[in-house]
Amino acid sequence: MRIFDPHIHMTSRTTDDYRAMYDAGVRALVEPAFWLGQPRTHPASFADYFDSLLGWEPYRAAQFGIRHHCTIGLNPKEANDPRCTPVLDLLPRYLAKDSVVAVGEIGYDTMTDAEEHAFATQLALAVEFDLPALVHTPHRDKAGGTARSLAVIKESGIDPGFVVLDHLNEVTVTEVADTGCWMGFSIYPDTKMTPQRMVAILKKHGTQRILVNSAADWGHSDPLLTRTTALAMLDAGFDEDDVDRVMWRNPLMFYGQSGRLDLDGYNDVQAAGLYAGNSIARGGS
Repeated sequence: MRIFDPHIHMTSRTTDDYRAMYDAGVRALVEPAFWLGQPRTHPASFADYFDSLLGWEPYRAAQFGIRHHCTIGLNPKEANDPRCTPVLDLLPRYLAKDSVVAVGEIGYDTMTDAEEHAFATQLALAVEFDLPALVHTPHRDKAGGTARSLAVIKESGIDPGFVVLDHLNEVTVTEVADTGCWMGFSIYPDTKMTPQRMVAILKKHGTQRILVNSAADWGHSDPLLTRTTALAMLDAGFDEDDVDRVMWRNPLMFYGQSGRLDLDGYNDVQAAGLYAGNSIARGGS
């Protein structure tokens, strides 16, 4: 089984997580820029963070045979702090980097005017740089936030096929499915989606334009829930091709639109051979 986690915050995880992910079949991932928990107050702190997503974290992932790409953006929560809005002026410098495969996470937290300004500005940058956009739907008033997000996306003129709305659930998936945008789902131990709920959505809506991720941040989360969901799909009667579409080919198709995905040596379960001489590498699954 090969897995491409399309949304996981490895900055918050340990090297043991990387090892366990490789053993579970994860060969590639995308790490979106996000809120770190402690609010940042200076644009320079974002620059340091973006640099780590482009330098240190890909190096760390490679030690375990996992290919790391990232998305870059000003997250909606910190878009409300005027001390952080100059980050928008830094973004073009980073969006030109080869391993940046989308603009994100962008969207809404509490649906303020400041968030909407940052959202619209970054969608315009996605169009300018011909990059996909990763949109965070709010955790409160998810239905209203999703509807408002879709309105801003439509107004931006971006191709809907270049947009994934993430953190969806049973309430919001139908509205997004009819727009041509991609549908993203985060699987968590206690909140958001469970593997069983995800399987029910896949049964109802099919496997097209759906991305399943672990998101796995600094809260209670599990970076192996992509594999757990894959196994739940098999138990529910989906075949191995269905699982491969959801867990590998769909994220490959979505982020591949950036023209920047580089998975040479990582796209099959023999990738471990590249790291056979590394003292911290582990065998394949």
